Order: sequence, then C-alpha cells, then structure tokens
Amino acid sequence: MEPPAGKTPRSLPVLVGALAASWLLPAALIATGLGILVLPLLVVAVASLMRVGGVLLDRLFAAALTVAGGVLVLGLAFSLWPWGLAPIPTSGALLTVVTLTGWLSRRAPRLPLRFRPSDLLVLGTTYVLWHYLHKPLVGKGKGWRLEFLTTAEDRLNHFSYFVGIEHVGGYNFLHQEAAKAYMMSPAEAVYPQGSHFLLAWVDSLVRSSSDLGSTLDTMNRYLIYILVAYALLGTALVWAARWIGGPRLRGWRTAAVCGTVAALMFSSNYTDLVTHGFDSTIIGLLMVAVLVAFLVRPAMRTPEFLLIAGLGLITVTYVYNLFGAVAGIAVVATLVAHRRRFRRKAWLLYGLAGVVALGLAGLPSVVSVLSKLDVASTSNLGGPSVGADRTILVGGLLLALLAAAAPTNRRTGTGQAHLALVLGSGLVIAGFAWWQMRTIGHVSYYFEKLAGTGVVIALVSLGAVGPLLRTTSPARVGVLQRRAGDAVLSVLSVATALSLFAGVQWGMESFKAAPTAWYNNSLMAWSRGESWSDIGPRNGATVMEDLDGISGPMMVLYSNDDYKNLKSTWIATLLRNRGGDMLPLYETHWVNIGAAERPAAEYEAALAHVKKAAEKLGEPMTVVVADPATGDRMRKDLAGSTPRITVVAKPGNNWVHSWHRSFPGD
Repeated sequence: MEPPAGKTPRSLPVLVGALAASWLLPAALIATGLGILVLPLLVVAVASLMRVGGVLLDRLFAAALTVAGGVLVLGLAFSLWPWGLAPIPTSGALLTVVTLTGWLSRRAPRLPLRFRPSDLLVLGTTYVLWHYLHKPLVGKGKGWRLEFLTTAEDRLNHFSYFVGIEHVGGYNFLHQEAAKAYMMSPAEAVYPQGSHFLLAWVDSLVRSSSDLGSTLDTMNRYLIYILVAYALLGTALVWAARWIGGPRLRGWRTAAVCGTVAALMFSSNYTDLVTHGFDSTIIGLLMVAVLVAFLVRPAMRTPEFLLIAGLGLITVTYVYNLFGAVAGIAVVATLVAHRRRFRRKAWLLYGLAGVVALGLAGLPSVVSVLSKLDVASTSNLGGPSVGADRTILVGGLLLALLAAAAPTNRRTGTGQAHLALVLGSGLVIAGFAWWQMRTIGHVSYYFEKLAGTGVVIALVSLGAVGPLLRTTSPARVGVLQRRAGDAVLSVLSVATALSLFAGVQWGMESFKAAPTAWYNNSLMAWSRGESWSDIGPRNGATVMEDLDGISGPMMVLYSNDDYKNLKSTWIATLLRNRGGDMLPLYETHWVNIGAAERPAAEYEAALAHVKKAAEKLGEPMTVVVADPATGDRMRKDLAGSTPRITVVAKPGNNWVHSWHRSFPGD
C-alpha cells in the first residue's frame, strides 16, 4: 500500500536503526564528556520533523519550545523512575519519543536551510546581551564569582530548588520529604519548579554525569545558566516581533522593528531581574514571548499548532504559574480567531487533547493549592520588585491595540487573535491591579511580575506595527540598487532605534559631559560590576565551602546588618547542602550583631532570635561571628543553652585570607 502524498513509507529496519541511534549517540557523547551536544541534537531532530516557518531560525524556536515542554512533561516520569535525571536515560527517552513520532507520522527529517538578513539582528541581540552580562565575570575565579550569584535572597531560594531537584532526581513536589533537606519548606510543594527542572536537566548534560560535583562549581554553572536565559529572553523578544509581523514585514521595516525591540531591551530596567534573583520570572517571560508569537500567528499545520499550544501552555505554567493566565488567554484567542482552520469532524480529538494539556498544565498548581498555599494572601505579598516600565507597558499595549485594530489587520485571523490577546491580557493585568488596590490599597510584588507579561506582549506587538509603515519603490529601480538602498535604510533604522530608545550617542557626550543614558542603564551597571553582592568577598563577609569542619547547622554573623547576616547564613547552608536548615535559621533576619559591639537592648533582642533559631532546629548549632569581643560575650550568655550553641569567632581580616586559601587561583 502506497503512503499518502507527502508521506514516507514506514520501514521497520529504519525504525530499529533510528531507535538504536537514539540511545547510542547520546551515550557516546556523554561518555566522552560532550553531553551538552545532546541539547542541540535534540532541538535539531525535533525541528526536522516540524513544518513551521520558512527559515531555519523560526523552526529552531518552535523546536526549542517543544523540547522544553517535552522535558517538563516527561519529567513527571523521570521523577518516578529509578534513574532520576541521569543524562543517558533521559536523553535516550526523549530521542526515542522523537523517533517514534517521526515514524508514526511518516515524516522524513527536513530542515529549511534558508536565512533572512534580519537573523543577524536577532542573533546580534544575543551577542550584545551576553557580552555585557558576562563581562564582570571575566578573569574572576569561582569564589569571586559568588558575589554576582548572591546579589539577592531570591536567587538563594531558586538555587536551593534547582539543587534540590538534582539531589532528589526529579520534581521536588513529587519527592517532598526528601526535598525538605535542601530548601525552606513548604517551597518543595508550593513553588513552581519548571525553570529549575529545565536547568537541572541541562546541567546533567553539561556535566555529562549525574554526579553534582562541588557545590561551588554548581553555583558557578547556575549563574551562567541564568545569564544565558536573560540573553535568550532578549533574543526571543526580537525574533517574536519579527514573526508576528509575518510575510508583510520586509526590508528596512524589519530592521526598524527588530532594532527598536532590541534597543528597548538593552535600555530596560529588566536587567534588574538578574540582580534581584528573579530567575523563574526571566525564564517564564522567555517562554511567554515564544508561545505568544506562535499563537498570534500560527503559520503551521494543525498538528504542530496543537503540539506547540499544549506544550507551550504547560511550559509557561510549570515555569511560573501566574503567567498561565496570560498564556491561557493567548490559547483561547487563537482558537476563536482561527477556528475555521480546524476540521469539525475532529473536534472530539481536539477536545481530548485540550483536556490532557490542561490537566498536565494544572497539576503542579493543584498540588500547591492542596498543600499549604494560601492563594489570596500569597497574591498580595510585598517585597523588593522590578517595576514594569509603565511607558512600555501602557504605551506599548496601546500601540499594539492600534496596530491590531487597524483595518488591514483586523480582517485577518492573526489580527483578530492579536486584538483578543491585547484586550484580554490588558484586562487581566488591570483586574489584578484593581483587586490589589481594593484589598491592600496598592499594587505589590506579584502585580509587577504579572505586568511583565504585558511588557512582553507590548514589545513583540511592535511586529504588527511594522507592516503599517508603507513603502514603495520606483518601478524601474534594479534589483541590486533596490537591495543596496534597503540595506542603507536598514542600518539607519537600527542606528536610529539605538539612539532614540537605548540612549546610544555614538561617541558623543551628553550635555555638559554628563554620562549618556546608555551608560546609566541597568545592563551597563551590571557590566561594570556595580551589582555585586554586599556579602561577597570584597567585604570578606562570605562563607567558605567548608568552615573549620563544621557539619551541623550554622548561623553566620559577619555584619551588624541583619539582612546581610541572613544571606551569609543562607550561602553557608547551600554550600554544605543543608538548605533545609534555613527554615528555622530564617530567624537570622532579625539578628543584627556579629561585626562589632552593639547597645545592650539591641544585643539582647538579637540574642533572643539566636536562641529561637536553635530551639526551632532542635539540635546543636554553631554561630560564627566576625568580632571576637562579640563572640566572647555571646559564648558567655549562651552557655548552658539547650540545644547547645557553640560560638566561633572568625575575624574579618583572617576571613578574606582564608577565602583565597580555599579557592586557589581566584
């Protein structure tokens, strides 16, 4: 029997060979220490079976989102089987799924080896962001790099979730009792773990092993992963704007759109997401950008659309479940606007696929709600936040609304899906702001997080604005002349965007030699090393991997600033794989002694929290202080405490020297 048109015949020998290669190839790469090459291999393999977009870069974005969703879904099985996140079994299983999908669908591997000039702008965004993000780390050893890892309390939390997944071999919420040793409970059950799971799986490929190695090395790798994720966020925004523009976005208009999005990303305050340790937010916004682009303009076959919509929704909700509301709106908007493309006879199949996707997407959130998560009170939590740029959020969404409502766009399915997305997401963000104003009188932490999805939608929506910039060429202009003219206009467009929106002055000083706007943005501040941690080695107030052989719970008091003491204590617990100690040791947040003598009242209040931490731990604890006099005083006052509290004085000057002895070559 002949296969359907456009399909290849099924061959059992080919299937057997492909299945064997699915295991032998990753096994060979991992055995030779090249496990990280499994990741591009997997993405290219998926891309070769998809029929999305006309250029290679478009196909790779679709494949990357699909792979991320596939890893998170199969991660449920990885969490329960005996091999955990071991790289060979997980890689073999993923490639097996790809092989079986290709064989069952009768699709021959095929990649569109076509490129667009604007690919250089997309990839150039990656280069620029990575250059400035990685710059302060150049030439620094592992110990010194910790000053950029420990910039915020949130990152210490995220690292504990990440390393917990690596230790328990799967999702923390599926190994709750074991995971409690590595993080502050009830985070193992209530916090979304998709980003940490993805990074943990990638880390197993980087190491080509299930052995974690030293915690210090792991921390350095984790920091690099976060910087890469932020660079990819900027890349995804530029690409997504171009994708939404579609076939009508050509020539210098493409350069104008891509250049503007890149410039806004360079100058944005969102580099502060890195500084504040909002790691899941970064990866969540990255996934929202890619998913929204494919949903607004689903230029693909129905199977690809169902796969990307389902796995994309799962990915977003697993990474940051708050963003699932916007992702869900995008899916519904696309289903309604493009309803004519779906065969009525297959509605039962589509409905079944939707139920499965929704069930999988909601699973971690259901576990959170059924455990200890109070949704109402958590939604109103305060804390340090990175405010969504109101100019981009409000002005960008209004511009997106204008573009979507333009006559040339609103008559198309893409325009209608875009209009529904902008209106729906705007209502969700505004509704959340209204609810917070009504309940607590102001917008807080999680509003700014949700508003970040509005910023993403505003930026990628610039792609819909580009085609409205009408352009005509003289009829008798030659091809070479027209292309040369378009190249000149493209360069001018990008240069203009960088000047207007990123503050680049091309060597010219601002008025009265004041620093340019480019110099003052948060990306440049990070690149100059200004975002280092106040517990880093510059002040000597950090923690060695193994402090004097202490193996039990440890409170580190190297400052009279309670928050610095909290972070120093936290890094100590993480370096010794005892993150679970931080639940009782969070009392350090109110301990503002350790570096110098304090007045009696403040000292007594702080000492009460030290005792309270020991009582909560229920086991002997060591307190390390920087000031010998404070150490003697605490040792006397804590004598006879139950549980026992041992006080060790480690003066700051000696601490700096011991840091360098611990990390030779730094």
